Amino acid sequence: MIKEFKTEDGLIIPAVTKEQMIEIDRIAVEETGPNLFQMMENAGRNLALSAIDLVSKRSSGRKILIFAGTGGNGGGGICAARHLLNHGYEPVLILSNEDNLQEVPAYQLYIYRSAEGKEISFAEVHNIAPDLVIDALIGYSLNSAPGGKILEMINFINNKNPPVLSLDIPTGVPATSGDNPGEFVKPEVTLTLALPKTGLYPEKCGKIILADIGIPKTVFEKCSIDYVSPFTTDYLVPVIPVASQ
Repeated sequence: MIKEFKTEDGLIIPAVTKEQMIEIDRIAVEETGPNLFQMMENAGRNLALSAIDLVSKRSSGRKILIFAGTGGNGGGGICAARHLLNHGYEPVLILSNEDNLQEVPAYQLYIYRSAEGKEISFAEVHNIAPDLVIDALIGYSLNSAPGGKILEMINFINNKNPPVLSLDIPTGVPATSGDNPGEFVKPEVTLTLALPKTGLYPEKCGKIILADIGIPKTVFEKCSIDYVSPFTTDYLVPVIPVASQ
């Protein structure tokens, strides 16, 4: 596991396991704020910013294909699709399973549909020629090797030519160990949220960018995490691993 990351300025950022991140989210939602919708909105906006930065360096194209799961990761992807639409891009949203969407991601979908954002089924995806693919299927909640429709989506994403941007951690990569039990998305960039995860190995996750989702320092202190904010001027900060075990 990777214990620490560092910024380009040399600031040390502690990495967290899946269990630690669950507790961080719990404290934020139940005790201190921000609430789940606020964190998801922050994550989605930052994902959209990362997508714009990545695609603008490659082409003049503006079509972005977003694969969104049913939980918080998917909600961030749906939110990003709306922000991309608002900024003149052409997001195309594919849901892994709309029937199982959790409450807050479902509300993000409601907002996206109110904005008349485009959606297609996975069966229609071969008709799309995107300039960027966003993987927002499964984040740190992964419990086993992906199968079924998720596995089909992973294989499709990995066989596309455009760059891939994963949210928090690539789908199929366990957040704590990084030892994938099966197939996983192979992104060029991973935008990880709040703190890096101990399983974020660059050979699997590509370039790693840390995103601020508005969690205050007091939450990290409650979890006994020694935290100094790297977000002094930017909401997105590139990081690299400095220690593993």
